Amino acid sequence: MINFQRLGKSFKYAFSGLQKVFKEEQNFRIHIIFALAILILALFFQIRLWQVIILILVISLIFILEIINSIFERLLDLLKPRMHQYVRDIKDMGAALVLVGAVAAVLVGILIFLPYIIDLFF
Repeated sequence: MINFQRLGKSFKYAFSGLQKVFKEEQNFRIHIIFALAILILALFFQIRLWQVIILILVISLIFILEIINSIFERLLDLLKPRMHQYVRDIKDMGAALVLVGAVAAVLVGILIFLPYIIDLFF
């Protein structure tokens, strides 16, 4: 049987976590701005459904990577508050993780939107 009170608390905690990431992580807010711009472009160009699905998956991946990176940064700060070379390296690798995902997302966006942009101007 589903305990709806417990389920409600789970959603409350999840939204609380999203609110915390939104409030405290500048890069997350930047990703949201770009995601909204991409979705507006998708509406403008009336891209195909499968392309919208791919964009939503890629956007979600970037949000997930950013949240995971934030989690690791907080854990490292908790475990090793004084900056240690390993802590610095792990944080840099986490940032690289998000960067690789963002570059891949940009490439996917270019591949999806380029034909529409070319059709618009030529």
